[in-house]
Amino acid sequence: MMRIGDLSTRAGVSVRALRYYEEQGLLHAARSASGQRHYPEPAVERVRLIQQLYGAGLSSRHIAELLPCVDANEPSEHSTALLKAERDRIDRQIQDLIATRDRLNAIIISSQTPSACEHHTPYPATPALATTP
Repeated sequence: MMRIGDLSTRAGVSVRALRYYEEQGLLHAARSASGQRHYPEPAVERVRLIQQLYGAGLSSRHIAELLPCVDANEPSEHSTALLKAERDRIDRQIQDLIATRDRLNAIIISSQTPSACEHHTPYPATPALATTP
């Protein structure tokens, strides 16, 4: 068993994040007689999974729906549908990022000199308004 500070260090997240995960029902701790939180060894991997799911854009509500199925290793029909939808969303996000990277590469390759974009204005200059005396 480890205390909250140990879990924080080992999982690479703040103590505040761990408390938030508990509030959301994503992480559970045993309490000592003095009220200190104690976590089992598998909590490190659970926190890392939670971090990955957040990083992939899942909400705490969706994560809370999925974790019992992860724990039981038996996804329900609903959770399987949710997992597939999230996987498909992530795949689209990856494709968008690849397209953006490819576009940036094309710009880099097409530039004549490293300073070519320093003096480039993306829009034509606006002509000065004529003033009448």
